[in-house]
Amino acid sequence: MVNFNPLYVERELAFQINDSGTEIMLTLDLALIYPKVGAMLKQTQLNRIIVCPMAGILPGVKSFLFRLLKRKEIATIPSDDQHIRFDSLIDNDGSEPATPVEPMDTAVLQYTGGTTGAPKGAMLSHGNLAANVSQMLHWFPDLRPGEEKILGVLPLFHVFAMTSVMNFAVAAGAEMILLPRYDRDQTLKAIHDKHPTLFPAVPTIYTSINEAPKLDKYDLSSISFCISGGAPLPLDVKTRFEKLTGCRLVEGYGLSECSPVATCNAINGVNKEGSIGLPVPGTEIAIHDIENSEQTVPVGERGELWIRGPQVMSGYWQGPLRRLKKHFVTDGSGLEMLVIWMRKATFFLSIELRT
Repeated sequence: MVNFNPLYVERELAFQINDSGTEIMLTLDLALIYPKVGAMLKQTQLNRIIVCPMAGILPGVKSFLFRLLKRKEIATIPSDDQHIRFDSLIDNDGSEPATPVEPMDTAVLQYTGGTTGAPKGAMLSHGNLAANVSQMLHWFPDLRPGEEKILGVLPLFHVFAMTSVMNFAVAAGAEMILLPRYDRDQTLKAIHDKHPTLFPAVPTIYTSINEAPKLDKYDLSSISFCISGGAPLPLDVKTRFEKLTGCRLVEGYGLSECSPVATCNAINGVNKEGSIGLPVPGTEIAIHDIENSEQTVPVGERGELWIRGPQVMSGYWQGPLRRLKKHFVTDGSGLEMLVIWMRKATFFLSIELRT
């Protein structure tokens, strides 16, 4: 599977389709999305589109009203062999045998721009994704399987939401409360009405909620735990949000290449300002000197972040991108570690490092 951003322009769509080898794409029948996807049938190797009607996910009355009142927002879909409607695709007896899957088989090509030019497809295996969810499950000591509710306002095509919202909810038996995009008023109403207990997000979202007027109209007390990622979490934002909700808001760090979670601050422990926390279970981390990779650096110094764990990708997808600088190195144990350049070492460096 390859995740695509629906906001991509045609040039970005074409690059990722061709680089990944995508031949079949699922998309909505919305006029904002379908036309640029449909154009890919002539511009790329894409040869089949599975169309999912937006009205099909709505209950009866809302589905009828959507078709009636939102006709201008629905794209006209050609009737030919290159287009299949989702409802016809699943209209079968289910007798097709399941394809055998091994843990090391690639499950997702997660494209990441990074800082090295063209996007790269991180090859995440079924084992990588399962391991990262397991690591997150173990990070929440008071998790109640089958009882939690997760509010998802982040896009599921992004690796953070894919793991911390979708995959985590499935593994924990949690209810998913999904909004199509972040809207402050809709989010506050969803918290008030639906009572989510977990709310993964980014600092700008927590800041937005902190600054909302008339917050006393909403009951936000159902939220128990939040993990912030994507950018540094300012202390004043963390403190204010925790005061508003009574929850525990912690900062973590991750990247597409790690499925994505690599470190996180403790839910019930020390949280140091500006820290990305400790390695999640089963993960080894060290900061090595950029010039002399065999040496680790003192606390506070710049260096390369070396990560090893069951959530680390097997590599980048095929093609000319393989000519980029090698991203895996071998440490003294003879095992490979993923190398990421970091501007500053943080809290987790106070633990003992293996050299």
